[in-house]
Amino acid sequence: MRAVIVDPPGSLRLTELPDPVAGPGEVVVRVAAAGVNRADVMQRQGKYPSPPGAPEHPGLEVSGWIEQLGPDVTGWQVGDAVCALLAGGGYGERVAVPVGQVLPVPQGVAVEDAAALPEVACTVWSNVFTLAGLRPGELLLVHGGSSGIGTMAVQLAHQVGARVAVTAGSDEKLARCAELGADLLVNYRTEDFVERVRAFEPAGADVVLDVVGAPYLGRNLDVLATGGRLVVIATQGGTRAELDLGLLMRRRISVHGTTLRARPAQEKAAVVASVRDHVWPLVDDGGVRPVVFDRFPLAEAARAHEVLEGSSHVGKLVLTTGAQAPA
Repeated sequence: MRAVIVDPPGSLRLTELPDPVAGPGEVVVRVAAAGVNRADVMQRQGKYPSPPGAPEHPGLEVSGWIEQLGPDVTGWQVGDAVCALLAGGGYGERVAVPVGQVLPVPQGVAVEDAAALPEVACTVWSNVFTLAGLRPGELLLVHGGSSGIGTMAVQLAHQVGARVAVTAGSDEKLARCAELGADLLVNYRTEDFVERVRAFEPAGADVVLDVVGAPYLGRNLDVLATGGRLVVIATQGGTRAELDLGLLMRRRISVHGTTLRARPAQEKAAVVASVRDHVWPLVDDGGVRPVVFDRFPLAEAARAHEVLEGSSHVGKLVLTTGAQAPA
């Protein structure tokens, strides 16, 4: 099969790799599209290697059709249209996936566009809702509201009846966030998000979803309400900062740091099952949709990375293989 690998370090190259074989509890997916994520960029840069046992080439989510069932796999058939959460290996024409990480393509979503769903849906649901426990009527602050994660967080929070504040770097991106359901729009280049959020809701934000890390830690704590929850899922700005434990204690603030990729398969399966139960009905009904900014052929993965690193996009980028549904 054709696949994109990191070779030489820092670069992407299209090559031929052996076709995967479905092992016990796995299916092989004929890939129609693969989502492009910042974790893939970090892997290309040598900063985020695949977990042990995972394919070494990038790609954390795909969509396509089941081509092969492994031993003891039930509940799926060859030819089913699916999308899947991966630990790696999505940048190829086929990938073997633990069956617990497979989801049906939602109603009304094109198979290629479904590749933009698994990583963001699982990340947002497991962090904002399962871990931080966002409830109807609460205020969620999403940093990077126009990103793939951000656009999913805005939609899901809006659908469950929460209020949503977002930060983004341009008025055009903020306008798109408003279309998706954001209530408060903050241009982080020209405005202070703590002041804007406190003016909108004097009590502060109940949950903050952060991808910046160290530079935002102090202000994230300042913007949180009493009993607020900060969830850090990326550290694009750095990893080390001072933490005022007294502030946490006085205002009963909790700080969570999580990643998804390296979790054991059984934990990922539990997240995927919860997403299927709670998020997929919203996608089926059209209240939540993948936000796909652009599509690139698999051979142009390097160009997709350039666009992602340029941060001019809103939502997700996907790589397409040109594969067709089984006859």
